[in-house]
Amino acid sequence: MEETLFDLLVWVWILVAVVIFIVLLFITAPFGRHSKRTWGVTIPDRLGGFLMEIPAPLILILLVLTGNAPKTLTVWIITGLYLAHYTNRAIIYPLRIRTSGKEMPLAVALMAVFFNFLNAGFLGYYTGTLQTQYNEAWVTDPRFIAGLLIFLSGMVINLTSDEKLIHLRKSKITSSYYQIPRGGLFEKVSCPNFLGEIVEWGGYALLCWSLPALSFFIWTFCNLVPRALSHHRWYRGHFPDYPAGRKAVIPYIL
Repeated sequence: MEETLFDLLVWVWILVAVVIFIVLLFITAPFGRHSKRTWGVTIPDRLGGFLMEIPAPLILILLVLTGNAPKTLTVWIITGLYLAHYTNRAIIYPLRIRTSGKEMPLAVALMAVFFNFLNAGFLGYYTGTLQTQYNEAWVTDPRFIAGLLIFLSGMVINLTSDEKLIHLRKSKITSSYYQIPRGGLFEKVSCPNFLGEIVEWGGYALLCWSLPALSFFIWTFCNLVPRALSHHRWYRGHFPDYPAGRKAVIPYIL
C-alpha cells in the first residue's frame, strides 16, 4: 500500500512537470538575463542560487541516513553523485559567478525550494527506505554502468560549459554584459550547460532504475528545454551576428 501510494504521488508529480513544460514555452522564468522587477520582492542572485539549491542535498542525505533500507556501497554511490552535483550548484557555483548588482525575484527562489523539497524527498525516501535492488551486485549491472558513464559525461559537459560562461564576461565592465559564447559545444548549441544537466539526470535515471529518478529526469527536461529556447531567442535578438547554425540545446535538432 505504501509503495502504491508513493508511485501514485510520483506519477502526479510527473504530470505536473508536463503542465509546467507547456507553461514555460509561453512564459519565461524571470531570473538571470530574463530578470524582471514585476515579480515582487527581489534578492541578490548569489543568495537566491544558494537558497534554491541547498534544500536538495540536505533533504536527500537526511532521508537516506534515517531510512531503514540497507546502506550499501550502491546506496552511497547513488547518494554521492547527487550530493556532488548539488554541492556545486548550491555552494561552489554561486560563489564563483559574477553577479554584482544582479537580483532575482524571491518568488522564483521559493518555487525552486518547493521543487527541491519534493524532488529530493521522493528520491531520498525511495533510496533510504523503499528500494530493495541496491545491493552490492547492482554496481555491476549494465544499467548502472551505462548510467554512470552517461551521468559523468553530462557532468563534464555541464561543468566545462559553466566554466566558459563564468570567464566570458569582461572584467572591466558590468557583470550584466553578455557576449556570444564560443568554443566547444557552444559552437553547436546556445546552452550546452543545460544539455549537460539533461544528460546527467538521464544517466542518473538509468543507473538508479527508479520512478523518482525518472521523474527527476523528466522535470529537468521540462524545465531546461524551454529555458534554453528562451536563451536562444535572447541571443538571436541581441546579437545580429549570432551564428545561424546553432540550435538551442540539442545539437542539430532543437
